[in-house]
Amino acid sequence: MQNDSPLLRGNRPFPLRFPIFMLLLVLCCLPEVMFAEHLPAGQPAELGISPERLARLDDVIEASIGAEEIPGAVVLVARRGKTVYRKAFGLRSKEPDVEPMTIDSIFDIASLTKVIATATSIMILVEEGKIALNEPVSDFIPKFARRGKEKVTLLHLLTHHSGLRPDLDLDPKWKGYDKAIDLACRERLVADPGEQFIYSDINYVLLGEVVHRVSGMSLDQFAAERIFKPLGMVDTSFLPSPTDRQRLVPTILRDGEMLRGQVHDPTAARMGGVAGNAGVFSTVDDIAIWAQMLLNEGSYRGVRILSPLGALKMSTPQEPRSSPDWRGAGFDIETRFSTVRGDLFPAGSFGHSGYTGTSVWLDPFTETTVILFTSRLHPNGEGDVVALRSKVASVVAASLMDVRIPRQFFYQGY
Repeated sequence: MQNDSPLLRGNRPFPLRFPIFMLLLVLCCLPEVMFAEHLPAGQPAELGISPERLARLDDVIEASIGAEEIPGAVVLVARRGKTVYRKAFGLRSKEPDVEPMTIDSIFDIASLTKVIATATSIMILVEEGKIALNEPVSDFIPKFARRGKEKVTLLHLLTHHSGLRPDLDLDPKWKGYDKAIDLACRERLVADPGEQFIYSDINYVLLGEVVHRVSGMSLDQFAAERIFKPLGMVDTSFLPSPTDRQRLVPTILRDGEMLRGQVHDPTAARMGGVAGNAGVFSTVDDIAIWAQMLLNEGSYRGVRILSPLGALKMSTPQEPRSSPDWRGAGFDIETRFSTVRGDLFPAGSFGHSGYTGTSVWLDPFTETTVILFTSRLHPNGEGDVVALRSKVASVVAASLMDVRIPRQFFYQGY
């Protein structure tokens, strides 16, 4: 009887190992970034870092936990593309169950969403010629022109110089993504565009909608396809999978339930968990990859996300010249939020923080990344991480032993 199996050729058995060989060949040819891979590890001394000074981070973090400022933390320090310090401390959860913190814990990174997802997505669209930063927001969201907002540009939103107030009203209660965009369009300016730095979640809610309207993809889809997946950021997403629950870090009680995998930010929560201002969940290892992409001028392991000038635009001052507050097209550089920089990293370094207790700071001059993730709100919303962020950055900066920045740099009005 003839056998029609594709594993046979005529009457001779086709080797079963052939499909396995072909599968292995295909897997070997796939881009490396399809597989989870962290920054390579490096020895501090070989990268110009004093191991003894860097080790002081242990005491700084433990002291903050002892003072009940935070329940736990994960810290990652990288230099010249290599991780030199990567540790977990304390507890991931105190209530309802006690769980130790682990390196691979997934945090609600809150406003880090603004730079990691939203600003990066906007810059990708700029580089593709689909938008220009000096274009009015109303060119993309026509209803936004209401009530004198027709002069507000995309760059005003990115640098928080739009004149919009900090956040949408939460009362009376509302719900829905479209409702949030409608409310943002109804806002009145509290300052003229370009006149004043006002840190505003509304700015980035609108930018997320611009990404949606221009690309035809929701912000979470666009960020996943154009940023997270190409870079191999396998633990980064909006709306994390329930299968990751054990690694997710809880924040606070809401409506009798401990938030774990649900975004803390009230506006983003009412929008369904996907918003330009908040909603991304991630790990320190994934954010280290994204940060290294920026320090590499837009590329990582052969994958280019941004051009060198696009990365520069995000991380150098772009606000009106009259403003005393320095913001890039996304990043904080020199504002009241810049305590994340600590006391030693130079002006011109940049970063961002998140309300839940997360932060990242990058120094292109020393090629250093400092990532501190805590859930300072857990379990009762009373934690405080402001002083800790500054101390961590200062300890890291003080451990760098081979820094050579020309002194004239600091006298050129950067």
